[in-house]
Amino acid sequence: VQLQASGGGLVQAGGSLRLSCAASGRTFNSYDMGWFRQGPGKEREFVAVTSWSGGSIYYANYVDSVKARFTISRDNSKNTVYLRMNDLKPEDTAVYYCVAGRSVHTYSDSVEYEYWGQGTLVTVSS
Repeated sequence: VQLQASGGGLVQAGGSLRLSCAASGRTFNSYDMGWFRQGPGKEREFVAVTSWSGGSIYYANYVDSVKARFTISRDNSKNTVYLRMNDLKPEDTAVYYCVAGRSVHTYSDSVEYEYWGQGTLVTVSS
């Protein structure tokens, strides 16, 4: 599976972005798909994941919860997973990575995901 993330950019605090991740290669709809991010000087962290069917979705439990502001979705007909981000904050500034894995058990553990995209940079100005 090859993953190509896009949609990052510079946005003011309070703004919105939608990230996209297009997958190619093997059967996309058999993979759990998600997003991680890594901010400047920070460790990589889990953001959100959707199961292969879209029936199970999990978000990171941060303060100022990601779940309240971000929405992950997927369109298997387009081999694409999305991350809609609303009310962006400067602390959301990071490189966002699209990931794919089969039968993910510990969804917040990066080692569960076999495939990683190249990342797309999101910069939120205050």
